[in-house]
Amino acid sequence: MLSELPRSLRHEYELYVEREIESYKNSVSRSVILSIGDEAVAALRAQEQLALDEMVLWDEVDRIIKKRLRLPAYRTWQRRRLKFLEQYRRLEHHDLGPMDELVRALSPIAEKHVLVAGERAKETTLYLAANGCNVTALDQQEEVLDRVMDAAAAAGIATRVHAHVCDLGQWSPDLPLHAVICTPTAFEGLGPPERARVITLLQGATADGGVHLVETIAAGQAAMSVEELTSRYLGWEISIDGRGGTGGAFLARKGCA
Repeated sequence: MLSELPRSLRHEYELYVEREIESYKNSVSRSVILSIGDEAVAALRAQEQLALDEMVLWDEVDRIIKKRLRLPAYRTWQRRRLKFLEQYRRLEHHDLGPMDELVRALSPIAEKHVLVAGERAKETTLYLAANGCNVTALDQQEEVLDRVMDAAAAAGIATRVHAHVCDLGQWSPDLPLHAVICTPTAFEGLGPPERARVITLLQGATADGGVHLVETIAAGQAAMSVEELTSRYLGWEISIDGRGGTGGAFLARKGCA
């Protein structure tokens, strides 16, 4: 049995049902809601429900909507949730490339605070959150982060994910970081002085022993030179994975004071 879920599965299921019902109510017209109300009144009278108060009526409305939406029973939903979580915990499920290097550097991975910025934020964020990390995900496209949060909610790990629509130049950490993961798009639009400022800020927020993973090659083109990164990480333990021109990673570990 999988553990470390942020809340009891039963409570998560109740929240899921509540969200689905409220979403349905917000998507239909008032006349539809009134017709369901009439159906609820008829059903309660047929059951000889004597205390026909507002709360009882709305409970019946919710029951009717749940049936219309064909929402799964708790046991079915529980099996699906645990299956999602099991998948997200496997590195190979996400095809993350140089992330395997980071995983080795982070081990044990649970209870870490991690920043993820740039493309593929969804896969990286879900993998880390499923394995117990608290993850801040940055992207300039709101729809990308919406997909991240929807998937995290489906796996029951949304409380471990914090999404911000912005770029690295606009964000500043408010908690110590154990890892920073940046794909090439994270630095798009930032000139050398701004990149230097951002890297210095993230370095200062990183706990001793923490790691930074910066992908340096995207679609066969260098996104940021290894020379530039090396000059920014003086005093850090550095390793470089060239990956034969199909991808690349610069990994730096902060020493202990």
